[in-house]
Amino acid sequence: MVGRGTIQTMSASTGRALRTATSLDEGLSQVVSLHLYSSPLDHNNNHLVHLTAPLRTLQPLHDPNYRVAVQAVKLKRQWKAELINSRNFDKEIGHINPSAMAVESVTVVTPDVQVGPFSLSKGLVDQIENFQTLRLKDLPAPDSDSFLTVGDVRVSFSYAGLSGEGSYPGPAQTVSVVAMQSDDTLKPFRTKSGDILEIIYLEELTAEEVFEREQKNNAMLTWALRAGGWLLMFLGISLMIRIIHTLVDWVPILRELISLGLKLFALCVSCSLSLLTISSGWIFYRPLVAVGLIAMAVIPIVIARSRAPAKKHQ
Repeated sequence: MVGRGTIQTMSASTGRALRTATSLDEGLSQVVSLHLYSSPLDHNNNHLVHLTAPLRTLQPLHDPNYRVAVQAVKLKRQWKAELINSRNFDKEIGHINPSAMAVESVTVVTPDVQVGPFSLSKGLVDQIENFQTLRLKDLPAPDSDSFLTVGDVRVSFSYAGLSGEGSYPGPAQTVSVVAMQSDDTLKPFRTKSGDILEIIYLEELTAEEVFEREQKNNAMLTWALRAGGWLLMFLGISLMIRIIHTLVDWVPILRELISLGLKLFALCVSCSLSLLTISSGWIFYRPLVAVGLIAMAVIPIVIARSRAPAKKHQ
C-alpha cells in the first residue's frame, strides 16, 4: 500500500509540475506590462497584465482599544494563543485562571487595496503576509493607571503591506503583480492548462523576473516532493523485505551481511522505481527526457546482472 500510494503521489506531482511549467510559459508569452501611471485600457480586459507600483489604501487601520493606527494592508493584534487550565496545577487552591481571553487575537484587513489604478482581488491580498512588529512603547489599558500591575496584559502588534506615503512606520511597500485585468480590478487568470495565475511579489520585479521566480519555486517544490516520494518508497521496500532479515537475525555475522545487502537492494529498487515513475509523466511532453530517465532507471539492473555469476552449461 505504501509503495502504491508513493507511486501515485510521485506521478501526480510530476503531472502537477509539468502543468504548472506549461501554464507559466503560457503566461509569460501573453503577459502585458503596464506603466505605473497608465489608466485601465479596455483592450487589456480579460488579459494577463503585469504591474509594479506601491500599495495604496484609503484609510489607516485602527485598534481603538489600544489607540494604535497604521497605514497598511493588515494589522494583527496578538496575545497568548491559548489558555492555561489551572486544574493542571500541582496546587489548584488559590490559582484560578480565567476561562476566556482577556484580549482576543485578531487580524484586521483593509477592505480595498490598490496598486496603481487597480484594486487587488482577495486572493492577491491574502498573499501579503510579510508581517513586521510594530515597535511601540508598552501601553497599559486605556482606563488603567500609568503603571503596570498584576493582571495587566501585554499585547503585540504587527503589520503587513505598508500603504501610506510618508507615514509611520515607513513608506509604502512596492509590489509586482501578475494577474488578469477586469476593468479596474486585478483578478485570477486561468490558463489553458487549467492553472490559476494570481501572483504578487513584495518587491520591484519585471514580468520576466516574476515568471523566473515562479519557475524556480515550481522546480524546488517538485524536487522536494520527489525526494519525499523516494524516501517513502525506500522505507516501504525496506519494510517489505524486513522478513528476510528476521529469518537470519539469530546469526550475528550473517545478519550484518544480509542487512547491508537488503539496504542496497532497497536503495537500488527505490531509485529505479522513482525514475520510472517520473519518466512516465514526461513521455508525452518531452520524450527525450523520458528516455534518459528510463535509461538511468535500468542502470542498477544492468549492473546487477553483469555481476551475477554465469551459469555453467552441462
